[in-house]
Amino acid sequence: MLPLLITYFTVFTFLHQQTFCDQSQRSFSLPKNQCNDTCGVFQIPFPFHLNTSCSSLSTAFRLSCVNSSTLYLTIGRESYRIIDFFSDGLIVDFPGGSTCRQYNDLNSFGFAGNEYFGISVENVVGLYDCEDSSLCKADCETDDLPGCDGNDGGSLACCYPLSDQSVWRLGDGFSAFSKFGCRGFSSWVVSRGTNAGKRGVKLEWAVPRNMSNNICDTNTHIVNATAIEAGVRCSCQDGFVGDGFANGVGCLRSCFKDGREAQGEECFSKKHSDKKLVIVTGVVAPAFIVGSLLALLYMLRKPLKPSTYDSEQAHFHSTISFRKACRTRLFTYRELKEATKGFEDGQKLVDDTLYAGVLGDGSHAVIHKVQCQNERDLIEILSGIEVLSSVLHRNLARLIGCSIDFGYAPLLVYEYPANGTLEEHLHQNKGQSIGLDWNKRLNIAAETASVLAFLQYEISPPVFHHNLESSYILLDNDFSVKLSGFWFLSSPSIPDGSFSHGLHHKNDVYDFGLILLEIITGSKQLDMTTVALQNIRSGKLEEIVDPCLYYHEQASNRREQIEKVADVATRCLLFGVDGKIGMIDVAKELVHIVKENNDGCSKIGGALEETFSNSSLLQMISMSPDSIYVP
Repeated sequence: MLPLLITYFTVFTFLHQQTFCDQSQRSFSLPKNQCNDTCGVFQIPFPFHLNTSCSSLSTAFRLSCVNSSTLYLTIGRESYRIIDFFSDGLIVDFPGGSTCRQYNDLNSFGFAGNEYFGISVENVVGLYDCEDSSLCKADCETDDLPGCDGNDGGSLACCYPLSDQSVWRLGDGFSAFSKFGCRGFSSWVVSRGTNAGKRGVKLEWAVPRNMSNNICDTNTHIVNATAIEAGVRCSCQDGFVGDGFANGVGCLRSCFKDGREAQGEECFSKKHSDKKLVIVTGVVAPAFIVGSLLALLYMLRKPLKPSTYDSEQAHFHSTISFRKACRTRLFTYRELKEATKGFEDGQKLVDDTLYAGVLGDGSHAVIHKVQCQNERDLIEILSGIEVLSSVLHRNLARLIGCSIDFGYAPLLVYEYPANGTLEEHLHQNKGQSIGLDWNKRLNIAAETASVLAFLQYEISPPVFHHNLESSYILLDNDFSVKLSGFWFLSSPSIPDGSFSHGLHHKNDVYDFGLILLEIITGSKQLDMTTVALQNIRSGKLEEIVDPCLYYHEQASNRREQIEKVADVATRCLLFGVDGKIGMIDVAKELVHIVKENNDGCSKIGGALEETFSNSSLLQMISMSPDSIYVP
């Protein structure tokens, strides 16, 4: 009887949904880009155009097609040959010559930016014969950067990713490297999550915010540009694909149909005539009513079971969402299980959450198991991943890829940090004897506070960590912070089995206060919070300071710094929960302490050093926002 009732219910639901889909299809009408311009192998995407009569956003996006094969973008007096298009920009060649040169003069690419175009942070610069090698960065040495002919990829003796922004900053031209005595440079575009470069210079595009009214189609977000001040673009919401612009393709619904990805009208079933629908409904409705009553009686007699996570259904509904959220490589669960040796205990960085692993290509990675109980959780997680992966900040861990397979928790894959986790260094895990001196601890504290403040005050909607522990603070080769381990669900509860300091989870400010105490004391004991606060209040700070810091042997200014950080930690714990102190206040104080430390001739991290000349606090604590959502 039950299968028959389910059949009745399914048919009735299908007919109801069919009517809804027909209505949706009738109302789902998008204005199309009427240009359909082509040039050689290029299908020119909106808002770029050749014909002046085409409806675009600005004449700044007008292109010229030479010999019906080669596209050029003209900015000012220079024309740049277009190599390729992206959704947020385009790759152009160096102006002037057609011959490929290994290196170009630093002034050969004179354009730095305007209100429509800016040099993208996805460019990796190869530098030639520099007098000062301090600007060379190790993290781009493994990038595969092809030569002039597109082959012979390899690493460079000196490379600098513009995303670093410790030397080059948004708005700068390539001539910024001349102060290091470099004789020449070349450029490749290396998209996030990959190490494969494409020769040329990527220019990001946007429109001025004051022009953004009514340019976006329905089902879109407005996102901020990274390299263009006050520049914005339209971006389709989850479940839709397209350019997002009302005069362009707009946003087409995206779905899975017959085992493949489909778009637009393919996502809607064929229409049924009203007559046929009435006839079928008239036949099925009485059976459905009877079946519903019997099913209700059946369910009342059957004991209820707790709801479980239907992974197959969740996978069906969220594959498109996950593909959009995870903008990098998609791994299988089996790949990551092999990488972590079956998620064995010896690979754990954090209990049942963070694991060290070696991927199939031999690269090391950190695999984060994201807690997920049901489809609603999964939707929240996908939304969080999409927002976080669109943010570019030097103190966020680099996301390599993601995995979602039937019946398994979602997995995030981060680039493995050269120096492990803050917890490992503070507690000298696994027999290590490599403690952190005070300078490194202070920089780590300031960088962590800065990236948290950036996420909470510069991103809309704000991003909160909700799971802050020293084991999620990864450390790069220069001990700069790479934050990971975000808890994506709206509930602030810490997952079972995670270290919660024996207390109910409060918020990021409160948890950061615990991190500061851990940095000062070198201890993660459950009673340390109470003991530490008592000693700080009674003026006995020296009794709880980590013995590895040799508090009594420190210079007076260093002891004063430790006391200031302890005071910040105390206020985070006492006033962070009720909002009397915010993360932006904490970041401001710690960055100021670091600046004082720097004035005392102590070397500080490049992530903070570059910010001290800026008067704006938000500029001071933020490195490089990218595609952040705005109301």
